[in-house]
Amino acid sequence: MSSAPPPLLAVTDLTVSFGPALPPVVDGLSFSIDAGQTLAIVGESGSGKTLTGRALMGILPRGAQVVRGRAQFRAGGEDSDLLSLPAAALRRLCGKRIGMIFQEPMSALSPLHTVGAQVAEVLELHSALPAAEIRARCLATFAEVGFPDPGRAFAAYPFELSGGLRQRAMIAMAVVAEPDLVIADEPTTALDVTTQAQVLDLLKSLQARRGMALMLITHDLGVVCAMADRVAVMRRGRLMEAGSVAAVIGAPGHAYTRALVAAAPQVAAQAAAATEAAAPAAAADAILAVSGLNKTYPPRRRGLFDRGRGAPVAAVRDVAFTLPRGSTLAVVGESGSGKTTVARMILRAERADPGARVAFRGRDGQMRDVLTLDGAALKAFRARVQMVFQDPYAALSPRMTVAEILTEPLAIHGRLSPHDRRDRAAALMRQVGLSPDHLARYPHAFSGGQRQRIAIARALALDPELLVCDEPTSALDVSVQAQVLDLFRALKDARGLSYLFISHNLPVVADMADQVAVMRAGRIVEQGPVAALFGNPVHPYTRALIAASPEPVLTRRLDLRLVAQGAGPPHDWPAPFGYRGDDAPPLTEVAPTHFVRMAA
Repeated sequence: MSSAPPPLLAVTDLTVSFGPALPPVVDGLSFSIDAGQTLAIVGESGSGKTLTGRALMGILPRGAQVVRGRAQFRAGGEDSDLLSLPAAALRRLCGKRIGMIFQEPMSALSPLHTVGAQVAEVLELHSALPAAEIRARCLATFAEVGFPDPGRAFAAYPFELSGGLRQRAMIAMAVVAEPDLVIADEPTTALDVTTQAQVLDLLKSLQARRGMALMLITHDLGVVCAMADRVAVMRRGRLMEAGSVAAVIGAPGHAYTRALVAAAPQVAAQAAAATEAAAPAAAADAILAVSGLNKTYPPRRRGLFDRGRGAPVAAVRDVAFTLPRGSTLAVVGESGSGKTTVARMILRAERADPGARVAFRGRDGQMRDVLTLDGAALKAFRARVQMVFQDPYAALSPRMTVAEILTEPLAIHGRLSPHDRRDRAAALMRQVGLSPDHLARYPHAFSGGQRQRIAIARALALDPELLVCDEPTSALDVSVQAQVLDLFRALKDARGLSYLFISHNLPVVADMADQVAVMRAGRIVEQGPVAALFGNPVHPYTRALIAASPEPVLTRRLDLRLVAQGAGPPHDWPAPFGYRGDDAPPLTEVAPTHFVRMAA
């Protein structure tokens, strides 16, 4: 009876530290990957998963070093310890036998060189092929990874490509030399959900055709279920649990893994639980009513002597909705759909095209036409409607203490005495689950989740009635995301807040919202209650978003057929949904309060 072949990669006791006096950031990690297998290394920010991949490639950040461990790599008839190889030998191996896909392609690709030159460089360094054959192989690889025009992509610079095409260029660079192992570090984090689904499908098909192994570094358990054979769960540099995906995700043994699985929202589960609990608020008690909202940008100038000839850009078209008081309306869409522009126009950070109406009715019962407010009236409106931004790192000034950040809105609006403002700041910290003892600290002293709590506290400082939340959890780990969503729900109940919740994360929307408006190409294409929209989606784009959203459910696989049907431009949608230019069909009521943009 023959024994099983040795693994392609066997890592034993990998330990990485930033200095002898500091605790290890990767501590005694051991795992293995067989040829053709996908191992997902899962963990939240700071767990050490990215440093693990970088240690194997010999590209640790400055100050970090491998303290001990072995990484036995068997490929091409050679057996090497990646952690003890001389730098020159490791460089010869990486790129040829081991490829890497980085998280952010815009940072990983050189802006000064064409995409073709950067991919060709891999073959120039690791093969003796002539230039013509190198170009031919690059073009074949570009076609294999799904570039619609490989020749044009070869000559393009990274900034000329969309995010999805840049990531395909990174994949082409990683696989062009036909490596035995590809390390993919969060390869879809920066992508829209439909593009993510297409990239994940591409990686699976490449793996099947080429027989390569895949080490997938991710924090998304849905991606794990869609892609991996085995999974290793990391926390604070240590391995918590490892095994087959069915065993670890289906029946997690470690408390931390159970917490990760429990914290990951699911569209179907959340929509089913969606709230038969509470009847929708009466339409007559709307806090916000929007109609005829349009935004057109002038043609972009291409150079100094360009007069701006060309077509204007229609970013938002004919958006209308009503937000009942005390409820949550989620505006869903991918990058470029116009959802953030809608929020900015409501807040008067962008000027809407003529003919729009944004009506706000406060607790005092007075109706205000937001687009005509100015001076003191506009300032008073902005105190009643506050915004929570996407990136907690960019939203808070690094030069101000938390006390200054929380008291600044009160000072601008002339509320309370300096002493009472300090007391108000302390109360806000307690309300968002932080200690008032930390008011003297600066934002850099807090984690991402804590910074977002501070940003929420700042938004609450003026006792607003409506919060506009622009992707408020997209930069957070899954467990921190769950905590912030719990905070939003608690604040809504305690303060009677209304939310306009902008997101591309469908599980989060299903968890938070009462009503959902789905935007594509500047228009609302489907709108209705959460249970109706997720339980019975009608529009092909809505169905594509749901089909493309990976969830930690072992029995659910990505449905690329539905994704392809709805992810394209409006003129590619099937009848009766498709349209060209401004010739869009109207929103049609297909069920009570459930509207779909479709021809009669």
